Amino acid sequence: MKLVRSLLWLVPLALTAAGCHPFRHFSNACHKEQPYMQAGSIPPLKVPAGLDAPDTTTALRLPALNEPAPPRRKGLEPCLDEPPPYKVVKPPQA
Repeated sequence: MKLVRSLLWLVPLALTAAGCHPFRHFSNACHKEQPYMQAGSIPPLKVPAGLDAPDTTTALRLPALNEPAPPRRKGLEPCLDEPPPYKVVKPPQA
């Protein structure tokens, strides 16, 4: 009986610890400054004289970002990895 009771407590605890994260709304982890936000661009590769440059024909070209940064999320606004609330609006009946 103790084994069954222990398993009944262990299964929900394991599911919670395994990624369900029921308290994600209270953590506000996405509102904190993240290390990737400090990343910057580096200049293109300079090849020393006498060496061949690498083949860049299939390199990924990133366009320049000429738009302002989106406003930072505040308070209890959801993180971007959470979908927005979804509600189907039913059309009025005729």
